[in-house]
Amino acid sequence: MLFNADKCKVMHVAFNNKQAKYDMNNIQLECVSEENDLGVIITGDLKWEKQCSEAVKKANRMLGMIKRNFVDRSKDTIISLYKSLVRPNLEYCCQIWSPYYKKDMKLIEVVQRRATKLVTGMKELNYNDRLKQLGLQRLEGRRMRSDLIETFKIVNRKYSINPELFFQLDEGDRRGHDHKLLKKRFRLNVRKYAFSNRAIDNWNLLSANCVNCSTINTFKKHLSSELESEAVKFNVSQL
Repeated sequence: MLFNADKCKVMHVAFNNKQAKYDMNNIQLECVSEENDLGVIITGDLKWEKQCSEAVKKANRMLGMIKRNFVDRSKDTIISLYKSLVRPNLEYCCQIWSPYYKKDMKLIEVVQRRATKLVTGMKELNYNDRLKQLGLQRLEGRRMRSDLIETFKIVNRKYSINPELFFQLDEGDRRGHDHKLLKKRFRLNVRKYAFSNRAIDNWNLLSANCVNCSTINTFKKHLSSELESEAVKFNVSQL
C-alpha cells in the first residue's frame, strides 16, 4: 500500500514520550494533538472528553430538530424518532470511547433525560419512572451491553482477528462458566477503563448458558434477560 505523506499525521501518546519527528518520502509528517478517525475523536491523552462533547452536540441538534418540527408528542412518535435519529449519535463506536468520568457520563445521559420529557405526560415524572414507562434503559447500561456483545464476537472469533490481542482466558479454578477472562491490574485509567479490561468483570458474571450461545442473536436474547434480572448485580453506576 502506498501512503500519501500529506495525509499522514503523527500523534504522540503516553508519558515521557520523546516526541520524535518522523519523515516519509523526505516530507516531515505533521504532529497533531487530536484527530478524527472514522468519526471518533482521538486525543493524545487518550481521554474521551472531546468525543463525548461532540457526540452530545450532534444528538442535541437532532433532538432540537424533532422538538421544532413534530407536533405529535406521543410515545410511539417521539421514541421512534429518538431511537433512529438521536441515540445513534451517542452510541456510535462506544466500545472504543465509552466514558469513565462521571461528568462525561452525565453529559451523555442528559440528552436522553431531555428526550424522555418530550413525550406527552412524562415531564412530571422522575427519570427512572420515565424510562420504565417508555421501555428505555440508561445509556451506561446500553454501553455495557454493547461491550458484552463485542466481547462475545471476539471470544467466539466472529471477526477475523486473534482474540488473544484483547483477552486472556483465566486458567484459575473459579466458579462459573468455562470462558472466564483474566482481568489484569493497571496503574493508569487509560488502560483500566479500556474496552478489553472494563468488559471482563461483567462478562465473567454471565451464566454458562449465555456465554455458550452459538449465535449472536441467541446471545443477545439471553443477555437481555440476564441484564433485566436482579439476580446478578452488574457493574453499572446509577447517575
